[in-house]
Amino acid sequence: MANENLDVQDKFEGVETMEELLDLYEDSFSRFQEGEVVTGRVISIGRDSVIVDIGYKSEGAVPAEEFKDENGEITVKKGDKIEVMIEFWDEDEEEVVLSKEKAEKQKVWDEIAEIHEKDGIVEGIIINRVKGGFSVDIGVQAFLPGSQADLRPIKNMDVMVGKKFKFKVLKFNKRRSNIVLSRRVILESMRQEQRSATLEELEIGRVMTGTVKNITEYGVFIDLGGVDGLLHITDISWGRVKHPSELFALGDEIEVKILSYDLEKERVSLGMKQLTPDPWETAAQQYPVGSKVKGRVVSLTDYGAFVELEEGIEGLIHVSEMSWTKKVKHPSKMVSVGEEVEAVVLDLKPESRRISLGMKQVEPNPWDLISDKYPVGTIIEGKIKNITDFGLFIGIEDDIDGLVHISDISWTKRIKHPGEVYKKGDTVQAVVLDIDKENERFSLGIKQTQPDPWESAPETYKVGSKISGKITNITDFGIFVELEEGVEGLVHISEVENEKKDLSKEYQIGSDLEAKVMNVNTEERRIGLSVKRLGMDDDEAILKDYMKKIEDVPPTSAFGEMLKENIEEKIKEKEEARNKQ
Repeated sequence: MANENLDVQDKFEGVETMEELLDLYEDSFSRFQEGEVVTGRVISIGRDSVIVDIGYKSEGAVPAEEFKDENGEITVKKGDKIEVMIEFWDEDEEEVVLSKEKAEKQKVWDEIAEIHEKDGIVEGIIINRVKGGFSVDIGVQAFLPGSQADLRPIKNMDVMVGKKFKFKVLKFNKRRSNIVLSRRVILESMRQEQRSATLEELEIGRVMTGTVKNITEYGVFIDLGGVDGLLHITDISWGRVKHPSELFALGDEIEVKILSYDLEKERVSLGMKQLTPDPWETAAQQYPVGSKVKGRVVSLTDYGAFVELEEGIEGLIHVSEMSWTKKVKHPSKMVSVGEEVEAVVLDLKPESRRISLGMKQVEPNPWDLISDKYPVGTIIEGKIKNITDFGLFIGIEDDIDGLVHISDISWTKRIKHPGEVYKKGDTVQAVVLDIDKENERFSLGIKQTQPDPWESAPETYKVGSKISGKITNITDFGIFVELEEGVEGLVHISEVENEKKDLSKEYQIGSDLEAKVMNVNTEERRIGLSVKRLGMDDDEAILKDYMKKIEDVPPTSAFGEMLKENIEEKIKEKEEARNKQ
């Protein structure tokens, strides 16, 4: 070995006879052999090699490259003692080739062999990944199987490359240049020591520091020091946690509280939220009913939005509490996740961990103000926002729409659909008819902006007066006559001159017709007409006129007297007939 080789010149000292000197000189040569590590002294430094005296007849040469550093500078000087390996020995030619690097490697192999025998530990750097594991530099190249790299299988093996670790030597074979290492053996030993210490420290309610070892969708496994505990997702925070990976990463050090443990089953339950007070314990004081609060929207459902007021406290804004005027079908139409909103506390139940919130209550209810602003009878102007089968919706303000029912569009026109008269976007005037705050209904009327023609109908169409109009419809029961736009009268079939005849043959739609007003009903909006009575009244007028004329002439004969009596009788019959009708 290198440490056993002494400087030859030193051994020659004290030798007295030449014979002893020659014997010792020859003996020194016989002890050198290829592959042996010896100690020599640098006697000269050249450009390509360094000459080293190892006590042989001739010096040995070491390539200069083996002494150069990263900058290409020679790191040895004349007179330095170094260890070298005899690579090539030619006694006849007196040529010796030496190697400093191989001597160093030989020394490492010897040290590793000794460590392996004594079950010691070596340090090394993982150079790169190879098939089945890693290549490790411990002075010489060694192999670390993937199964021996850690206590658990490594998901990302690349994170190990370039890092320095301590290893146990599992297998050692210098002849095959084979060294197998294990890091797991060291970790298991350390873990067992930690485990014993940790088990003695376990106590319910105790706060301990641990390392995040594994993350699942239902919780986090924490290494407390040889003992694993589960931090369930429900015990991470008083607030909402979608997935533990949002809060933790492998290797994180966190503080946890021991909730329970079972040494036989090796189960330890941990809590993190228990390190802080439950916010619901002070919620009644923090969020009294009627108070205004601010929070962040954390989730949406079909029936409302959940708002986080603080970690652990969420309130629900129901869709019905989002707007005074809009019919909100889905909360996404009003708010979005992550948005900060202001609301009013409507109800609080700490025992069931519920808070009801209202967004619309932040502003005054416009329906409380609308009746004062628009009293019944007020004429307003607005644009038609929507048209339906039953009416028109007119925009008032603050998303409040007023409804003009189809029956309130016109006094006189028969409208089958509002779209016949108006289109979306038209500006119209209407009268406020009624405001129902409880049911949030605003009733308007367009026709009420003009006088009702039927109110003046009794004066316009006096009973007994003669009128003229156009025939608009002929039915089995009579004839409809338009007296003015929207005002019609009916000549019942019994009031036609010859009621037995087919009316459609006697009369034509669009032709003019004269009749006598028999009655006017403003409530039912009806006018009764008669054609037959109009003719009867004309005969009676002729007879009366004739009677007046003959009364002025004295009767000249019995025949004249009889004629007069006959006329009077006919007039009387007509009057009786009219009274019966």
